[in-house]
Amino acid sequence: MPEVVLVIFIIALICSPQILAGLLARSMGRSFWFWFWISFLIPIISLVILLCKKDDRPGQSYKLADHVKGE
Repeated sequence: MPEVVLVIFIIALICSPQILAGLLARSMGRSFWFWFWISFLIPIISLVILLCKKDDRPGQSYKLADHVKGE
């Protein structure tokens, strides 16, 4: 039984960058599964790319203060 727990722990540890990329993508309005699979090909680079991309969710931009003029 301890071997099964160890195998599950190792699989979870190996898949953690992919799950993190998928959750980050989903929170930014992107496809979880697309970024999950891309992260298998390029794990760390995909996380950096996601962090550099802008948020795709509509209406999630910051509200400017009253004294600041918009574009």
